[in-house]
Amino acid sequence: MESNSILKQPRAVWAVFFAGIIAFMGIGLVDPILPAIAKKLHASTSEVSLLFTSYNAVMAVAMLVTGTISSRIGIKGTLLSGIVIIALFSGLGGISNGIWTLVGLRGGWGFGNALFVATALAAIVSLSTSGVTKAIILYEAAIGLGISVGPLLGGELGAISWRGPFLGVAALMVIAFVALTLMMPKSKTPAGARKKTSLLDPFRAMKHRALVVFGFTACLYNFGFFTLLAYAPFVMGLDEHGLGYVFLGWGILLALTSVFMAPKLQARFGTVKSMSAMLALFGLVLLAMGIWTNTQWVIIACVIVAGALLGNNNTLITTGVMNAAPVERSTASAAYSFLRFLGGAIAPYFAGKLAEWYNPHVPFIVGAAFVLASVVFIVLNRKHVRHVDLAAPSH
Repeated sequence: MESNSILKQPRAVWAVFFAGIIAFMGIGLVDPILPAIAKKLHASTSEVSLLFTSYNAVMAVAMLVTGTISSRIGIKGTLLSGIVIIALFSGLGGISNGIWTLVGLRGGWGFGNALFVATALAAIVSLSTSGVTKAIILYEAAIGLGISVGPLLGGELGAISWRGPFLGVAALMVIAFVALTLMMPKSKTPAGARKKTSLLDPFRAMKHRALVVFGFTACLYNFGFFTLLAYAPFVMGLDEHGLGYVFLGWGILLALTSVFMAPKLQARFGTVKSMSAMLALFGLVLLAMGIWTNTQWVIIACVIVAGALLGNNNTLITTGVMNAAPVERSTASAAYSFLRFLGGAIAPYFAGKLAEWYNPHVPFIVGAAFVLASVVFIVLNRKHVRHVDLAAPSH
């Protein structure tokens, strides 16, 4: 059927897709300038890693209120609010002068991102004409494209000044705001007729064991993910351009595998088995980074290869979550994202501290241990998530 094509989507889906690319640029855009921020603002590795910690901590908590907000002001209103907040706090970050001010502003940026990310996934899934699985692939493609282009742009702007990427995000979010305003229609449901979502709904959703299993697995996995993202730039010995190119390679593989390879793995081996395999391989890649931390080419190769594993895993786990529990998808996304970003909040600062307390090898080895623990956890709980592979693949 023609309507089932992933490319045949309503205009509103493409508007969210485009805005999603720009929003996710914000993650990778900052990565190439972490060492430069440390140098210019006289901050330690662990202090600079708090830029990820504050961002993820605020995002984790804010995920719990995204459903409540979107059920009252609508999907479009929530997406636009998120974009305005990201633009405001990233712009203020670009003109700030101290590491602690910057850490606080990144927290505000995280709140805006929470409003956008949780709502964008729900919007693309609900507005898409090609079914849940293909809609999630489209969402992951937006993440992949944003994450891959972000570091390249961040490296180029960061080579001019560490402030460049922050101001760049603010400018890009203005473009995203205009695109969404023009291309996304207003909700046809009157504000008074919308079903209001309670603040307690994400917690109620957690009574479904499958959702908690996926959320806690992602929490453990994010320890490894954000160790790589926040700490690897400090051991590569590259300038802003070099870091931008390495993370471009990482992001391209992440984008390609999330769109083209993950669906094939899912169809052939099932969601849970494929996810477990990707997590196990990612754990081994981090272990290799921990062993050969002082060998530059090993670290660079491992970061790029990790992109392929992360792309597959992100699509697989998001698909699993959307089919995990009989609750509204926005509520499922909020509950899962809360658990997931807790790991992302602790890991960056913890990685920086481990390096300061012990040596540069330890953060990667500890990150690998958390990722491998996520594999053990999901295997032990596989009976609770087996049903996600029985869900219809495209509806």
